[in-house]
Amino acid sequence: MPGPSSWWPAQTVLLQTPKRPTRNPRTPSRQRKRRRSSDSKPAKKKAKKLGGQELYAIHCNRCHAERYPTEFTPSHWKTVLMHMRVRANLPAAQAKEVLKYLQEESGS
Repeated sequence: MPGPSSWWPAQTVLLQTPKRPTRNPRTPSRQRKRRRSSDSKPAKKKAKKLGGQELYAIHCNRCHAERYPTEFTPSHWKTVLMHMRVRANLPAAQAKEVLKYLQEESGS
């Protein structure tokens, strides 16, 4: 059985190792702060602009079954969308895209 003298150097080395990594003395604190602040900013991604058909599928199918664009005339779709825009809390730009899609596909 090994005596206490055989494990003593290993124990001494383990106790002397630093718990936290040391900072690079060459890097000023101001540069470290800049690096941290620039790393925390999220990268901006360009959002894909959705067309009227995709917006119609997303917003209108939340509450009811999808209606075919040919079920109503273009003027009727305008009235329907005016009411549903308020109920579905649809932004104006998206409502215009949906209306454009429905009127073009209505066939009238």
